[in-house]
Amino acid sequence: MRFRLSVCAPALGVALVAALAAGCSPGLTTPTTAQTPEVAVLHAKSQVLPLTRDLVGRVSSIRSADVRARVPGILLKRMYREGSEVSAGQALFQIDPKPYQAALDAALAALAQAQATATNASVNAKRTRDLLPSGLVARSDVDNNNATERSSLAQVKQAEANVETARINLGYATVTAPISGRSGQQHVTEGALVGQSEATLLTTIDQIDHVYVNFDRPADEILRLQAAQARGDVTLFDGDKATLEVILPDGTPYKPLGTVDFGDVTVDPTNAALAYRGIIANPLRQLLPGMFVTVHLTLGTQNRAYVVPQAIVRRDSAGAFVEIAGPDDKVVQKHIQADAMMGTNWLVTGGLDEGDRIIDTSVDQVHPGMKVKVRPDGASGS
Repeated sequence: MRFRLSVCAPALGVALVAALAAGCSPGLTTPTTAQTPEVAVLHAKSQVLPLTRDLVGRVSSIRSADVRARVPGILLKRMYREGSEVSAGQALFQIDPKPYQAALDAALAALAQAQATATNASVNAKRTRDLLPSGLVARSDVDNNNATERSSLAQVKQAEANVETARINLGYATVTAPISGRSGQQHVTEGALVGQSEATLLTTIDQIDHVYVNFDRPADEILRLQAAQARGDVTLFDGDKATLEVILPDGTPYKPLGTVDFGDVTVDPTNAALAYRGIIANPLRQLLPGMFVTVHLTLGTQNRAYVVPQAIVRRDSAGAFVEIAGPDDKVVQKHIQADAMMGTNWLVTGGLDEGDRIIDTSVDQVHPGMKVKVRPDGASGS
């Protein structure tokens, strides 16, 4: 049996071409050209801004004094209210004064006896001196009486010193405040023996109408600022013109402002920093010794600084950087020096040039070398 297959040649050719195009050559389709991304930019514009630093500080009293028992004895009573303001010379504690009053009385009696002895010695010495020209006394008797007179006068001086010592010890029995300030807690109760082998600590007084705020500044930062001042990038205040603002632990700014009154010249090897100290008025006694606060320090002015939104600044292993649109609209990565915050912005003190077009974060897929199209209506100043 024979079968006849009849196929139209033109139709077969078209089918083969279609099959080859569909199944064997998918790569022959025309690729779609990627569009150049549009970006918004911020134009870098330098400004003159305050040169500030935020540091951790600790409050200390401007003067602090330990109140100690300077003579031994039984503590009879406390004569102040703990935590109250006391004045210099105010009586705070009373040590039993009876032994010291008795010692003073004995010293006064010894002084009276020494004065009587000195008076008699002076009379005898004068009598012999008057009789010496008549030859009724020997020269040796005159010399001996003169020596006795001088010795008795010296004993009077010693007795007077003993009286003064006894009077001082009696005065020490009443313990007074060495300075004015806020009194502390009583360390020894009534009835205790104090001052026996050492000057027993009774309480402390802190003067806090003004207080010190102590803080450290890194030595390398100080060197960088000095170099920046030599270049004209910053202007540092001289001496006590640097001001500080204290931020309380709850974030509240404290008024009034203080001034920097001391800066050390020796670097602490434990933290590579220099110790600084500010002084600030404390009329309401809000700042207490030992309190940790934030010190907002104004050192001078930044003469060429840029303010860049925080979201624009990125970081890698080399530090902070931004991406800018170069003159040919290609993306360029620039590392910057961004060490301080101003609200939601970074204060940039190095790495940017005037007029740099900083790419905003509206486009995240840009990378160095990529061609971009700067959006005219997205430009703004920084």
